[in-house]
Amino acid sequence: MNLTTLNTIEKFEIQAYKKSRDMDKKDHVPFSGSPRKHPWDPEKIILIVDPFTANTFYYEFKVKDVGFAEELASMTNIEGDSVGMARIWVKKKSVAIQSTPFVVDSIQYL
Repeated sequence: MNLTTLNTIEKFEIQAYKKSRDMDKKDHVPFSGSPRKHPWDPEKIILIVDPFTANTFYYEFKVKDVGFAEELASMTNIEGDSVGMARIWVKKKSVAIQSTPFVVDSIQYL
């Protein structure tokens, strides 16, 4: 998956919950970023850490492993484009993916 693909994926509209009685912070880990729908798996969510940076990375989680979601302030770039941000709390010991896309280019030898 490349950065172009990430930019075309729809936003993942999450609904922030009020204080969850079932979610224990001892059993969850927070991750912040811009949530997006997974391009082909509706049971997964992608969280882009810094969507306006060229060398950003993203996390991929199973929706069922997200115990709690908080809406954060939107992030805006210099052109005025805005993107929603969220903090999600993921169950400890869940299997997730951290991915860093990059452009492959030729190497110049000295």
